[in-house]
Amino acid sequence: MPCPSGETGSGKPTQIPQYLYEAGIARQGIIAVTQPRRVAAVSLAKRVAEEKRTQLGKLVGYTVRFEDVTSSETKLKFMTDGMLLREAIGDPLLLRYTVVVLDEAHVVKAAQRKRREQNKIPLKVIVMSATMDVDLFSQYFNKSPVLYLEVRQHPIQIYYTKQPQSDYLQAALTSITISGIKYVIDTGMVKAKRFNPESGLEVLAVQRVSKAQGWQRAGRAGRGRAGGRAGREDSGSVYRLYTEDEFDNLIPMTVPEIQRCNLASIMLQLLALGIPDVMNFDFTSKPSPGKQCVLQQSQACCVFSVMFKSSEAMRSAVEQLDLLGAVWKKGEQTILLSPDFQCSEEVLTIVSLLSVDTVLYNPPARRGECLASRNKFTTSEGDHLTLLNIYRAFKKVNANKEWCRENFVNSRNMSMVGEVRAQLREICLKLSMKLESCGSDTGRVRRCLAHGLFVNAAELQPDGSYTALDTHQPVAILPSSVLFQAKPAYVVFNELLHTSKDMCLVDADWLVEAAPEYFRRKLRPTKS
Repeated sequence: MPCPSGETGSGKPTQIPQYLYEAGIARQGIIAVTQPRRVAAVSLAKRVAEEKRTQLGKLVGYTVRFEDVTSSETKLKFMTDGMLLREAIGDPLLLRYTVVVLDEAHVVKAAQRKRREQNKIPLKVIVMSATMDVDLFSQYFNKSPVLYLEVRQHPIQIYYTKQPQSDYLQAALTSITISGIKYVIDTGMVKAKRFNPESGLEVLAVQRVSKAQGWQRAGRAGRGRAGGRAGREDSGSVYRLYTEDEFDNLIPMTVPEIQRCNLASIMLQLLALGIPDVMNFDFTSKPSPGKQCVLQQSQACCVFSVMFKSSEAMRSAVEQLDLLGAVWKKGEQTILLSPDFQCSEEVLTIVSLLSVDTVLYNPPARRGECLASRNKFTTSEGDHLTLLNIYRAFKKVNANKEWCRENFVNSRNMSMVGEVRAQLREICLKLSMKLESCGSDTGRVRRCLAHGLFVNAAELQPDGSYTALDTHQPVAILPSSVLFQAKPAYVVFNELLHTSKDMCLVDADWLVEAAPEYFRRKLRPTKS
């Protein structure tokens, strides 16, 4: 398993798959090329299809969330990392593939080993990146050879500030080569997600880039169509909004995401892959030591042990969750529970609404009009039911764009909700789920949300504040929530970041009903 390492723009994700195809490696299967982002997978597939002079979806195709542009003829398949993982749930040996190319690089290592043990056609794996720790990946894959790709390099002039700066704009990093860039302004900052398992708080924080990211950004200047980033076709200039001393003190490599994010979903995916001992799984980069992994594993297992009575039922549920994957976090289990409350149609709508970018917009100059319009749909039952009312009204007027403008609704995103909902509904039918509507009995929806989101429950305190029942972390309802003034005794929320949004009013009894043991000591006794 080779590990090619080359500068950004050296053509790794577009040229290497073509070389493999031309060498005849795809005769017995498909060459998969993974990308961390949807837009990169789609754009690279289009570029390679153009270079191969073939229609997209035939020889070259792509698979991303809710979109599969492939056919029986497809031999070069671009896909997101998550889609490859989902395929591995149903096919742990990845038998459809002869080569997996991981760009911007665990499952593939296990598939390699099992295919060898079963005397199957060997699975070849290629890991490539402009910024990865190549030695780490080489060691992980049995000391595989490392190939360094060089490109024609023109001079790059780098300028530093004389004094440290504090006012930054956000810089962007993508996996796609954009032609015609000659100048790069590097803020030296990046937004990265960090998770604290003790507080349950996931923070999208601005922090310093690594040296590897700094050099990757520098490689974006002077790029031409033929490839390359800084100075690839002509000389380029890079303006770093930090001093040279600050650059010298940056960490060499970016901290792996697995060491700074919530591991609960990863653990559930490993369970679905039939790996029971997730604590000792052979990760490329080990999760942060100590209690983070333990806390998140216990929470993930707790959630599923209270929802499903046996390990086999739990395994089946995880596989079903995977089919529903790429929707709003925690929406999957709410969908699976919805038939018990006869409200699957409503839950499908709510989960779809929360799986796309916001469907509402709030122009500051028209705040009064916006609030007046929003009041038509507001319900004291919470934000989830308010969104449901807006979607129902949208469907009632047949997605009228003028209605959307009058009610400050993003028509494009709302149409996308319909597409997501249709595909989720199709998956539910394949799972033989009974889909019913509760009609006007929206209490069923709130009860289902209480069962699906019980880990995200918060309790009103005597001083008027809220505390998360799971972590005892102080939380606050956003002023934009319909429950901001209501102060209900208990709510469930979607997620906890610096601030939480979209809350639903629930009964304490529903939380106890959802997870009796979990809440036995967490809820304060009510006065009779």
